Amino acid sequence: MKKTLVVLSVLLAATVFGTARASDAVFPHRAKFRHVPIIEAEALRKDLDNAIVIDVRSRYEYATLHIKGALHIALSKDKLPAEAVTLRAKSAMPMVFYCNGHSCKKSYEAAELAMKAGVTNVYAYDAGLDTWTKQYPDQSVLLGKSPARPADFISSEAFKKRLISAQDFETRLEKGAVVLDIRDLRQRDVVLFPMRELRAPLDDARKIADAVAEAKKSKKPLLVYDKVGKQTRWFQYYLEQQGVKEYYFLDGGSEGYHEAKYGKPKFQVPDQG
Repeated sequence: MKKTLVVLSVLLAATVFGTARASDAVFPHRAKFRHVPIIEAEALRKDLDNAIVIDVRSRYEYATLHIKGALHIALSKDKLPAEAVTLRAKSAMPMVFYCNGHSCKKSYEAAELAMKAGVTNVYAYDAGLDTWTKQYPDQSVLLGKSPARPADFISSEAFKKRLISAQDFETRLEKGAVVLDIRDLRQRDVVLFPMRELRAPLDDARKIADAVAEAKKSKKPLLVYDKVGKQTRWFQYYLEQQGVKEYYFLDGGSEGYHEAKYGKPKFQVPDQG
């Protein structure tokens, strides 16, 4: 069995490096992480059952949409290396980390952390979930269901249609819309609209359900904002599932709002995928 896994790893590596560096221009972070082995979508799909696939995004993102069979280990310098070591002790199969897509660097960072912890046979699938769901909806899990239907995926275009500027956000609020802050407690440094907004972090399912139900009952437009405009993309699936018709997201989140109002972001924001 061990010999079979070694042979598989060699074959996988050969497939990986055949095309991995040919399209660096499409992947803005590859140059910085050239020491991290890359696996392409086709190679991963071919050996999906013979690899340990790990989603390093947030728990909410994973629960919304992920690669079928993938484990979840959120990117963390404190926890991920130890969990990777534990997984390696149980299996010699290739370990593949992924996040959202081309512009997300979490897959590289996770692979790098595992490698520094002494874990070998590690790869980053840097095309991420965006590419995977388009090519392999049958190997994707959407809202707990697989195979996923391509028609149920929310496109980037459909998401962008819901983005509005800080000025438009304020204008709609003055006309009577309901505002919902979905940042978690660690992100909630400044309240944008005191006494005028509902607050429900994404990891609190009950609060989210209550807030959305209250917004629907009011029959008013729902305005939503997060920290940097990344989590609303995944929250959109929930709003669609709940039948919310009129909703909009603050472009750039609370950081984008502050930049629009004062000319610069309030804090330096790390990559969110």
